[in-house]
Parts: sequence; structure tokens; C-alpha cells
Amino acid sequence: MRSTRRTPRRTTLRTAAVVVGAAAVLAVPVGSAFADSSAGAPVAPGAPVVVRLADGAVAKVYKTGPNRFEADIFAGSTKLDTLVSRGGGVAYGRSDGLRVVLQPNGGVTSWMEGGEKSRPKPKAVAPAPVRVVMPDGRIAKLAADSSTVGAGGERAVISLPDGEVLGAIDLRHPSAVHDGWTYKLVRDGERVKFVVIDGRGGGSSWVYDFGSGKLVETYGVGAGARAGAGSGGLR
Repeated sequence: MRSTRRTPRRTTLRTAAVVVGAAAVLAVPVGSAFADSSAGAPVAPGAPVVVRLADGAVAKVYKTGPNRFEADIFAGSTKLDTLVSRGGGVAYGRSDGLRVVLQPNGGVTSWMEGGEKSRPKPKAVAPAPVRVVMPDGRIAKLAADSSTVGAGGERAVISLPDGEVLGAIDLRHPSAVHDGWTYKLVRDGERVKFVVIDGRGGGSSWVYDFGSGKLVETYGVGAGARAGAGSGGLR
């Protein structure tokens, strides 16, 4: 069986381009074996955090700027490569059967191919908030993290066009009123909808899909069923 120890003559890690999000981990072939986990404590500017890799090499991780981390990979006293994560991207390198991943928070993961355990799964990436310009001229940002979409974690933040936040609603407190306008989150089966009601103009309403922010329904006064008003208040 081939030894997992590395010598200074080892082939230099081939560094992949930084990839936004966690998709870079998916480039590793199925059947890889997870061996070492990431640096547990946050990486602070200055002194590096040292992480021992799956084959006995080490990674020295530095925080080099806002949302930027660098990991110098060493086999003994020989520097093999430097991985750079910036702007929320993931950087990864490879050498023989060793795989190394530098996460956006400075964590380092490494594993050897061909083992009995499965490779580490990438963390789910939270979708970006959806921005909706409402009929009253205000802005709604619809957002939920990846683990709570469709499970009660949906949230709408209401603000003025200049960015001043008026308040927020979620499925536990799904309704609020401001200046005669009502804002609601409504569950419709497995979907969640965001509803805006013009209480001053007679009750016309607009219904948006939460996930996409797309306008999917409109209701005029006297034009059949429409969303009801809520009882909460913003500010």
C-alpha cells in the first residue's frame, strides 16, 4: 500500500480558480474519502491558523483582507502552493490523491481519494434576497436561508426607496400595515406568496411569488376574491 506521507519532491498542488459559492467541491470525483476537517476557530489577521492535512502536510491559513483568506500548503519545509479565497469564493487544490479546499470563512478541508468514507458534502448556499418594487413605491426584500425555504423561514423586509427599513414580517407574524397599505406573507400549499393591499385606494391587491418575486396575481376592487387586510403595524 502506498504511504500517505509526502516528501519535498511531491508534485506541486494544482490550484483551481476561485469559484463563487460551494460548487467547487463538486469537482472532486465520487468515492473520495474525507480525512481532516477545517480549522475550527475563526482566522484573525496576523498569526496563521495551522491545519494538518489528510496526508500529513499542513496548511497555514491567513486572513489577508475583508472576505479574503490565503492558505500556504507545506510538505515539511517545502511550500507546495497557495490557495486564495476572496469575495465569498471557494479555492481548491489537488496533488496525487490529496484534495484541499479553502472555504470562504478560512476553514480548510482535506481528504484522500479512494477511501471507504464519502467525500464531504458542500454546505447549502443561501439564495440571494429577491427585491420587489411595490405599487406604493416602497421596496420589499424577500429572503430565507436554504434550509428554511418552504419550512416557515421566509421573511419580507419592507423599506423606503432610500434604504430606510420600516419593518419586517415572517410566517409567525405574517401581516403588517403602514400608511394604509397592508403587507402579508400567505402560505398556498407548498408555496409562499407575498401580498400587497392598497387599503386607501379601495382594496386592490398584488400577489408575488416569494421565491422569484414575480407578480403572479392582481385583484381590483369588486373583481372577485382578494387578499384580506392584516392587523399588525410597521414601526
